[in-house]
Amino acid sequence: MQSNTFTVYNSKKKIKKDNLGNSCAKGIVLNLNGLFKCSAYKMKYKMNVKKVALFASGSGTNAENIINYFNDNDDVIIDSLWSNKPGAFALKRAQKLGVDAFVFNRDKFYHSDEIVSKLKDRSIDLIVLAGFLWLVPMNLIQNFSIVNIHPALLPKYGGKGMYGMNVHKAVVESGEKESGISIHFVNEKFDEGELFFQARCPVLPSDKPEDVAEKVHQLEYKHFPAIIEAILKKSES
Repeated sequence: MQSNTFTVYNSKKKIKKDNLGNSCAKGIVLNLNGLFKCSAYKMKYKMNVKKVALFASGSGTNAENIINYFNDNDDVIIDSLWSNKPGAFALKRAQKLGVDAFVFNRDKFYHSDEIVSKLKDRSIDLIVLAGFLWLVPMNLIQNFSIVNIHPALLPKYGGKGMYGMNVHKAVVESGEKESGISIHFVNEKFDEGELFFQARCPVLPSDKPEDVAEKVHQLEYKHFPAIIEAILKKSES
């Protein structure tokens, strides 16, 4: 539906059962006979569950992988997906998987606090950039912990314009023997935040940029959700 701030795609929430077999969807009581038991689930949800917001600009394969990874996790919920591209396929992936999706424009992202307010209203604990291409503004950085994944071994091949196939072409053209992924916290500059995790893959003399991309994608799918979980657990200590 349209609002004066965002385009909002309300998804059909997946029904989740508590450990007593009572159906609840994010704390909404679906079985009135289980009111008390579902209320207990709601209380757990409000007090203990970590809520993650995904930001994506493109296809959303990493976003889908993350959503699926946490689907049956009682401690983490993927609350929403946010995109700067109305045509991003990530939005459709989110809707299909029962995650609310939002679209915003450049003005709302850089010249207002409305996104910050929306995220606070949803009690977001962590923002994850999963293929999100815009530089994050200071109002978000100052209010939330934000992590990003980069398809190379930072500090090499980072910075403005270094994303997707641009990175893999540069790696191959430079004759690198390895590439990989870097998961880092976000600051006010592209790809310069504190590193949290890296994983590596070989680059063979015969590899084309598409070959390197496939190897890096496999590293992303394998490690990104687990590292998000580790970051959330570390934040509790």
